[in-house]
Amino acid sequence: MILPDVNVLVHAHNADSRVHEAARRWWDGCLAGSEGVGLAWATILGFVRITTNRKVVARPLAVRDVMARIHDWLELPHVHLAHPSETHFARLRAELERLGAAGNLTTDAHLAVLAMERGYVLYSTDADFARFSGLRWVNPCEG
Repeated sequence: MILPDVNVLVHAHNADSRVHEAARRWWDGCLAGSEGVGLAWATILGFVRITTNRKVVARPLAVRDVMARIHDWLELPHVHLAHPSETHFARLRAELERLGAAGNLTTDAHLAVLAMERGYVLYSTDADFARFSGLRWVNPCEG
């Protein structure tokens, strides 16, 4: 199963990104495929926040368009919301304490734990995911 990080989705929808084409091809393949795709709320909300923000992207998307895209994704039979387990907080806490940091790694830790506890492979362009032992992750824009 696939768990995308927000950065891959932003790259796929931001034509100004240096990895736009690779990210777009990868995401289009995920949507057209049959492998399960989980979307974490943190990823969904981050996608809305970033792609509609003029200070972050040169050509922001309209909120209506972003929400329609997300709705369309979730209507696909193999795309679903990825929910944390009952032990998610304890595992998240342990990861953050092991790292000795939170800050910018907080959402990364949440996604890493979610992926590990639910059996996802996390897809991201963020090399910080290498810090999470036991996490299966791939940069879909490399190679």
